[in-house]
Amino acid sequence: MNTFQRTVSKEAMHEEWLEIQAAQKDPVRFRPLYNRYFDAIFRFVYNRTLNEELAADLCSQVFLKALQRLGSYTFQGVPFSAWLFRIASNEVAQHYRATKKNRVVGVDEANLHELFDEAETEDREQLKQLLVKSLGQLRPADLEIIEMRFFEQRPFKEIAAILGITESNAKVRTYRVLERIKKIMLKEGRNSDIINP
Repeated sequence: MNTFQRTVSKEAMHEEWLEIQAAQKDPVRFRPLYNRYFDAIFRFVYNRTLNEELAADLCSQVFLKALQRLGSYTFQGVPFSAWLFRIASNEVAQHYRATKKNRVVGVDEANLHELFDEAETEDREQLKQLLVKSLGQLRPADLEIIEMRFFEQRPFKEIAAILGITESNAKVRTYRVLERIKKIMLKEGRNSDIINP
């Protein structure tokens, strides 16, 4: 299934906006939104920390901040989840800045060949090692955009909403980062005969 094409209907977003407005008036009505998005936000954070306890703590902060800021939320034409993911992204980045640790990435092997068609190896472990090495050379912001697009298979519109940029900018940034990764992989791959230029 190609989840790049996933969309939320205008009717569903309208219904959700009504739920948000109700929660803005009465915080108790935030619970359905919390229940709907908790698992997705937890997975998003866990994939960036690979630590269940830390992910739970950061996820709690995400929903606390969302509830505290709910009064200022306005509908932007994207699902409410994009706003929650943006808060989650900021919490993860803040955690790594505060702890001065390198960010981790959970690489899903199912998406490796989708990332790079030029890979001419059936050795998925070698490809995974080469990709991880290449990803380790990216800036955190570049890593995040690749992770959202290819490992989480988010549409560009959602990535743009999470990052607070235009959809066009999200596409351009993604393709620029992909080119950087390809160059790194080609350079590294030549040394191990994994990728043929």
